[in-house]
Amino acid sequence: MPKIVDPAERRQAVADAVLRVAAREGLEHASLRNVAEEAGLAVGSVRHYFAGGSELMIFAMRELARRIEARIRAHAAALLDPAAAGTDRRERTVRLLAEILPLDAGRREESALWLSFVTAARTRPDLRPRAVEMQTGLDDLVRRVLAESRRAGGLAPGLDLDLETRRLSALLDGLTLQAVQHPDLVGPDELRAVLRRHLDTLAAPAS
Repeated sequence: MPKIVDPAERRQAVADAVLRVAAREGLEHASLRNVAEEAGLAVGSVRHYFAGGSELMIFAMRELARRIEARIRAHAAALLDPAAAGTDRRERTVRLLAEILPLDAGRREESALWLSFVTAARTRPDLRPRAVEMQTGLDDLVRRVLAESRRAGGLAPGLDLDLETRRLSALLDGLTLQAVQHPDLVGPDELRAVLRRHLDTLAAPAS
């Protein structure tokens, strides 16, 4: 009796293969042929689940975003709960935002992959909507964190929330880029220290 293949599982396995090839050799090498070989499939089998390279890349971008978002969600639930309070709010904010940063090998690989996709999206219109969606998601998260901090009395009065959202989002992007490119020069402790220092500049004066 022929083995029954779950289409969702097979698409997931192919997306995983895309990310492995891209992490190891670069996104430009994640061709249908190379991805099929990585997944242990024939090229025709990959084409059965994806109409072409564009659809495959978009699906892989979504899978990468799903992984990052799933990791952040647990921290976000605790921090963004309106009932959350206590002296550890600042540290919970640091932990949440630090999940976006390449603090270890796994997160560094994710960050490098995402930078590859974003760079490719500059000249590939098919990838751009997903790249914009991911950036918008990051901006929304940062804004929610700052808005909740304001609600709890943790932000200095008079801050422009839109401007500070952009400033903090740009800081996270810049730290990510530097840490991916120069992991030997920009380590986890320095990433956290820069993030904490920035948050200190937003904090309400001690009473």
